[in-house]
Amino acid sequence: MKEVTVVLLALLLVPAAYPQGRGGGRGGGRGGAGGRGVAPTPKATAAIDMTGYWVSVVTEDWMFRMVTPPKGQYLGVPLNAAARRVADAWDPAKDEAAGEQCKSYGAAAVMRVPGRLHITWDNDTTLKIETEAGEQTRLFHFGSDAPGSDALKTAQSSPASWQGYSIAEWEQAAVGRGEPRNGDLKVITTKLRPGYLRKNGVPYSENAVVTEWYDRHNDASGVWLVVSTEVKDPQYLTVPFITSTHFKKLPDNAPWKPEACSAR
Repeated sequence: MKEVTVVLLALLLVPAAYPQGRGGGRGGGRGGAGGRGVAPTPKATAAIDMTGYWVSVVTEDWMFRMVTPPKGQYLGVPLNAAARRVADAWDPAKDEAAGEQCKSYGAAAVMRVPGRLHITWDNDTTLKIETEAGEQTRLFHFGSDAPGSDALKTAQSSPASWQGYSIAEWEQAAVGRGEPRNGDLKVITTKLRPGYLRKNGVPYSENAVVTEWYDRHNDASGVWLVVSTEVKDPQYLTVPFITSTHFKKLPDNAPWKPEACSAR
């Protein structure tokens, strides 16, 4: 009986001495000592691969995007009376004199400006988009926009700029085991300088909030990036202004010809 008891005790002690399975025991888990683990980075958990060169394909609103519309042409934008007064007073020469040629290249509008994009990872937690048009740089900082979060505190303390402060998160779609990740990128941008939704002076204010969803799709013609944009502005818009913009993937050696902002 004594021998049986010794054998049972030995069997009970085996799992503690020799942990089984992934991550078992001290120092055996992903992330090293103490089994605390290290959270994977947004770059490592990307729902879609957005990196590379892309070119805008203008499939809608050609008259507003490929040329500068005449003053007072703001069809399709839900402006209130105050916004229409601002748009009707548009003066590109005045913008040039004030050094504000980039007013139509802010985050609320720059994705609608025809041209190429270059998307890279600035670091493991920040996605960077550079635009040919206007030579703009957008930085998407991954974090939470929940009240009290570090990302939101940083956004609130940041100075206003053309590209504002953008908080990003991956929205993962449900996939089966072993299948590639899928989903989209959601980006919320605040702290914007007042600018234009269209080059002819259609305004958005410093109170504007821009929410974007980036989706990647493949078809027989190539690889596509679709950007759905919602601009909310209680100062100038009666309802959210919503657009959908399409980009096609280019080779990694695609030509890159940045152009300075233009007020006209």
